[in-house]
Formats: sequence, structure tokens, C-alpha cells
Amino acid sequence: QVHLVESGGGSVQAGGSLRLSCTASEYTYRRNCMGWFRQAPGKEREGVAQIYTSGSDTTYSNSAKGRFTISQDSAKNTVYLQMNSLKPEDTAMYYCAAFRCGTWYPNYEGQGTQVTVSS
Repeated sequence: QVHLVESGGGSVQAGGSLRLSCTASEYTYRRNCMGWFRQAPGKEREGVAQIYTSGSDTTYSNSAKGRFTISQDSAKNTVYLQMNSLKPEDTAMYYCAAFRCGTWYPNYEGQGTQVTVSS
């Protein structure tokens, strides 16, 4: 059974930081690239970051590069997204996803956690 559990969303002022966490079943964690996508109201989904769980390769969207960092604790089947220098345009629902590696196609996704950045 696929089960992705997210936590860490919330509200923050521009320039602030948040850290998201996502824990997956071991089966899901080992067989996918784990990461995050986001969706703001009225906008399309946007891949944000992913990590190759069998190694350390990471991929970021242009909007996330330099501000967001994805990391993992493989012993806990958990990935983290540290988001710094947040901007109002980062406001969205953030979804943990088990991606098809090298793509932003989510094989599985969580229920989402809201991130709101105020100016």
C-alpha cells in the first residue's frame, strides 16, 4: 500500500523559511525518486525538487534553485525540503511525490500540505 505522509507546511512572511518532510513506505521509497511538486490556485502543477534515493543526485526547478534544498534520511524513508528566502509566489499546495526518475511524473503522491508566504 502506497502511503506518503507529509508535514511541515504553514504560513510565513516573505524571506522566511519552512521545512517540509515526507515519509514513504520502504517499497515506494526504494523504487522511485522522491520529491515535491506544487500547485497554486489556477496554475498548473510544477515540479519543485527530487532526489535519487539510491544515491544523492538531485534535480530542482529553476524557481527552486539556490533557495530550496532537498535531502533524505534513507534509514527513515524520509525526504526533506528546506525552503529558504521564501517569496509570495511560492504560495501553493505542496505535494510529496514518488516520481518516475528523471521526470516530473508522479507515480504516487501525498495529500499535500499548504505553504503560504505573505508579503
